[in-house]
Amino acid sequence: MAPMLIAVLGTIGMFVLIALHIPIGIAMALAGVIGFTFLVGWTPAVALLANGPVSVLSNMDLAVIPLFLLMGSFAGVGGLSADIYRLAHATIGHRRGGLALATILGCAGFGAICGSSIATAATMGRVALPEMLKRGYSPQLATGTIASGGTLGILIPPSLVMVIYAFLTEQFVITLFVAALIPGLIVTAAHLVAIALVVWRNPQAGPPGERMSWAGRLQVLKECWGVIALLFCVIVGIYGGIFTVNEAAALGAGLAFAFAIVRGKINRESLWQVAKETATNTGLLYLIIMGASVFSSFIAASKAPETMVGQITALSLHPLLVIFVLLIMYLILGCIFDSLAALVITLPFVMPLVLGMGYHPVWWGIVMVIMIEIGLITPPIGVNVFVLYGIAESIPMRTIFRGIMPFFIAEIVCVAILVLFPDLVLLLPRIAGYKVS
Repeated sequence: MAPMLIAVLGTIGMFVLIALHIPIGIAMALAGVIGFTFLVGWTPAVALLANGPVSVLSNMDLAVIPLFLLMGSFAGVGGLSADIYRLAHATIGHRRGGLALATILGCAGFGAICGSSIATAATMGRVALPEMLKRGYSPQLATGTIASGGTLGILIPPSLVMVIYAFLTEQFVITLFVAALIPGLIVTAAHLVAIALVVWRNPQAGPPGERMSWAGRLQVLKECWGVIALLFCVIVGIYGGIFTVNEAAALGAGLAFAFAIVRGKINRESLWQVAKETATNTGLLYLIIMGASVFSSFIAASKAPETMVGQITALSLHPLLVIFVLLIMYLILGCIFDSLAALVITLPFVMPLVLGMGYHPVWWGIVMVIMIEIGLITPPIGVNVFVLYGIAESIPMRTIFRGIMPFFIAEIVCVAILVLFPDLVLLLPRIAGYKVS
């Protein structure tokens, strides 16, 4: 049987297993081992099944995953997520649409702590949604803001999706973090502009609140010093070269734990909940990465990516047209799969194609992350919308989907800008001295 045919059948088999509700990591590993058996034999396939997981478990770069998860869990328990929102609210809450603007900034700040889109949407939904509804905000704007703002969790560094992308593509994770800064600011600004346009067209959607006095703002700042210290230590430590990513994550987890203790939020029940949540999520992520490692080895052995690149190159298609097709594919996958699943399933095929057209993997990683986050709010399945619907069951699903449309358009515009001007992604890494040319 031709290797290309084996690769196609193996990929189809993997999707069939996923459709049968087999965990994605196990489905990828099974498809990879069976396909590898047809390619080179049973003994090498068994060795692959052993060596792939061992290489994942022994990779120190991935140790950052449980540490960032732990930091995010302790930050949630300690109330630091609410502090971020209070700070933003105290600053701009008096403006028209101010609570929605504060929510976006809060999502960006909490995303820098937890690195998860779903966790950001769920956390900020519990914190910000009741406040906005209580102050007369339209349910459409309130829910749309939180669902779309939650997507910033996987774009604002440090991001778990970027860590895993860096591992799978053999990129330096700090380079990805640096590259994400300008796109992160652009996407955040686009969300703010979308809110401004919504309240400009319909002032009743986001009525202004009371202006807080400077003394009140100073008091909020004093009460929320913990989250500022945490963000400062982690972000400045990473980008200033003071810590490695692992060290910064460990310090962040320790500081978040210390703040939770000082605030009296740690007890046996909460500590057990944090430990269980972190262990469960870490296990799920590692299982997916292990499966992706096995499946990637199978695809590489089949030479399918090289064949695909050769065939597409022979068509003499413009690179932007190929990128456009890939972006549409990720938009669809983001509606169906979790962001990490969409990433690991497609990388073995997509990365050789992108590199073959002369694009840099760091640029593609950032663009792909944004496309996946758009998929998280795209009808009919948008995961973040379902998360928010579970929090606010009294608000119809169609209201939430209508609410995300201005943000959907804003993010599509951002992607178009980054595709047409890739130097916006690669500028800071070049200035910092990383090899991205």
